[in-house]
This record gives sequence, C-alpha cells and structure tokens, in this order.
Amino acid sequence: MDLPVTVSGPTRQLADFASALTLADVDDVARHAARRHVIDTLACIINGAGQDATLSVQKALTAAGVGAGPVSMAGFVESFDALSAAYLGGTAAHGLELDDGFRAGSVHPGAVVVPAALALASQRGISGAELLTAIIAGYEAACRIAAASHPRSRWRGFHNTSTAGVFGAAVAAARLLGMSADDTEAAMGIAASSAAGIFTFLAGGDVKRIHPGHASREGLLAALLTESGLPAPRGALEFKEGFFAAYAGGDTGEVDYSTIDILAAGDNNPKSRFAIANCYMKPHACCRHIHAAIDAVLDMAKADGITAPQVDRVEIGTYAVAASHAEVGWSEMTTAQMSFPFVIATALARNQVGVADFGDVERADGDTLALTGRIDVRVDEAYEAAYPRKRGAHVLIRTKDGRVAERHVPEPFGSASNPLTDEGLETKFMALAAPRLSEAKARRALELLWKLDELEDLAPLVEAMRG
Repeated sequence: MDLPVTVSGPTRQLADFASALTLADVDDVARHAARRHVIDTLACIINGAGQDATLSVQKALTAAGVGAGPVSMAGFVESFDALSAAYLGGTAAHGLELDDGFRAGSVHPGAVVVPAALALASQRGISGAELLTAIIAGYEAACRIAAASHPRSRWRGFHNTSTAGVFGAAVAAARLLGMSADDTEAAMGIAASSAAGIFTFLAGGDVKRIHPGHASREGLLAALLTESGLPAPRGALEFKEGFFAAYAGGDTGEVDYSTIDILAAGDNNPKSRFAIANCYMKPHACCRHIHAAIDAVLDMAKADGITAPQVDRVEIGTYAVAASHAEVGWSEMTTAQMSFPFVIATALARNQVGVADFGDVERADGDTLALTGRIDVRVDEAYEAAYPRKRGAHVLIRTKDGRVAERHVPEPFGSASNPLTDEGLETKFMALAAPRLSEAKARRALELLWKLDELEDLAPLVEAMRG
C-alpha cells in the first residue's frame, strides 16, 4: 500500500525544522533559556522521583517484568531501560505541579521532552550540545502543536501535555538520532497514534501525573520504531483523519490546518523566535491558571497587611479556562492543586503555595477550609478576550472591617516577560534537588547543567543526578 505523498503542511514544516536544526542556529536568548528549562525540569524530576505516583509507576513496571536496564534517570538510584526511564522521568517531572509550560498552548513541554531526550542521549553516548539542540527542537514541536490546538482541544477534554507532548518527545528523539526530515515526519506519524490524555483527573485520582510519562515514553518509542523500519503515515497533523481533526475539532471548518504556519503558532519572546524562549517557570506548586490570582493575593497580603482572619470575601475575575477550576474539589493532592478555592485559601492562610501545602493535614485544615467558602470566581470578558495571549486575573478582597483592596495581574510571575531570575532558578533547583541528592551532588549537577552544551560526555552529569 502506498503511503500519502509528503506535502509542505505543518507536519513536514516541523520535520524540516527539527532535522536541519543545529545549535549554531539558536540565538543566545533561546540557548540560555534552554539551559534554564533543563535545570528547572530536572529539579522537578529529581524531587518528583520520590512522589507516590512515581513510586506506583515503578512498582507497576517491576510487576510487569520490565524496567531494569543500563539507563539512569535523574533522582533515581536504580537504572532502567530507556523507555521506562522516560516514563518514570516524565511522571516524576509532573508530580509536584512545579514544571514549566508554554502559555499559548497550555502545555508542559519540559516534563515530556527532557526525560525522553535525556534517556536516549545517555543510552547512546550523545554530547550535551546535541542533547540541548534536540530539547530545543522538541519544545518547538510540543509548544507549536499545542498552541495550534488550544483552547479547542481543552474544551474537547484533552490534556495538551500528553496529546501534543508526544510529538515533542518524538521530534527530540529523532533529532538525537540524526534523522532526516522524512524519518522525522515518520516518527511524528507513529507518535500521533499514541497521543492520549484527558481531563478526568479533575474528578480525582492521580492519573494526571503519568500523562507526561506516557507521552515521553511513546514519543521515544515512535522514533525508535522509525529507526527500526516501521512504515508510518505522512502529514499526521493535518491529514483529514489526523491529529488536529481528532483533537482540536479541525473537521468543523473553523481552521484549515493544512495551511497554517505551525512555527508561528502561539507567540514568541520579542528577542527570540524559538518557543523555548517564551516558556514560563512556576514559582507556585499548583495549576498555572491560578497563578495570576495567587500573585495578586500575596501582594495584597504583603503591601496592604491583609491577613486571612480579616477576609470577608474574595472576588476573582479571570478567563473561562481558569474559572472552570472553581468547581474542582480538594479530595487529594492533585485535585487540590487544581482547585481555585483551595489554592487561593491556601495563599491567604499560609502566605505561600508550596508542595508541602497540599498534604492530608493541610487539606483538612479548618481555617483554610473556612476561607474556601468566601472565594467567588467568575469569567471576566476582558480577560477571556485576552486569553490565550495573556493569563490574567483581577482580585478584589473585602475585609470584615470594610476595607477593599484589589489587584490586576495581566501575566503571572515566572513568564518570559516577568521571569524567575537565574539566582531564583538556582534556589528552586537546590531546594528540590538537594534533599534527594545531597547538597554537594546537587551543586555539582547544577554546575554541569549551566554548561550543558560544552559537555562532550554526559556521564559525570548523569552520575551527579543519581538519587
């Protein structure tokens, strides 16, 4: 059977881009951003390696008789086969709700791309420069595909991190394997059949944590299947029965996906054309859609002296995707990190939103729970019109003694336009990595990561990150 002839649609556009990319093509802004996002993602993986969901995956792999092999993954003592290493790394990266994201696509690219790329690069003895180049290419694929899909995919119930993310892992792996544009397109064609992940996690459970793990493993497997000769469909993104039609409603006639400029989907840092330069980092351990409101609440607490016992009502206006999280409960850590009322109550009660604020004891705290009933979230048409270009919120707090304080936050802290500093990133890395690696090993890993593109041999870095 003859496969469809390749045309210059978005699938081929990404394949051409990734296969031709060299580190010399990457501007200094994007190259520095790439180092930063690798550091940020690996911090999340290292700490997340000990999370319950990650341990469940590890136990399941052992029960299935797979997992053991020669490949290390950051934060783990054991070594694994490459596919299991990617699965575990992706799950660990997303276990804290502290991993990075691309606002325009509502996607967490690092949790998918970095574990797959690191697992393959470690296995094949690939240099740090090639690893960084592959990660930049993988981010481009995951971010641009997600941006072209969003928010239609979200309202259809799909989680872009896993559905669009699988292409990022496949492209990164294809780039590491030195694949041609034809083979990169083929790897994307195979990956398309493994795109999966829906928003059922809002109803409870911990399945959200494994979404990046699944996408990381399946994207890597797609590239390995291509390397092994498996024929694949072409034009998998824009084909009439392809990814965009299935996941973003391309059959409605709203968008002709075959003609879009995929590399222009979403938006860019004014100083760089690469998607990785416009990704955000999380200062708060919860859903990014709530961060603008958190920033507003924390600023009012500090600047206006508002304390939790003084609060009568909190009125929040934001965009519809964010406002939908007002209906999420807090029966377990995952849902609590997605819950607008619980997160804002936590910010008021604790003056922070960290990983430790979502445990069993914290979720049952009477003072925090009392505040949840005083928080109203609604759709504000101005913020809705600005989304997904901006993720803003307006927060008004009324106190019991009649005071009113309010803040408008058009874009939350950690974005490319309001970034975490390098020093702040180092603090985050050490806080997450040192408890699991030791202070000395974490410092050594951080030192090596800042010069990742200079490393001819990844072995010292891999060893420094071993749990």
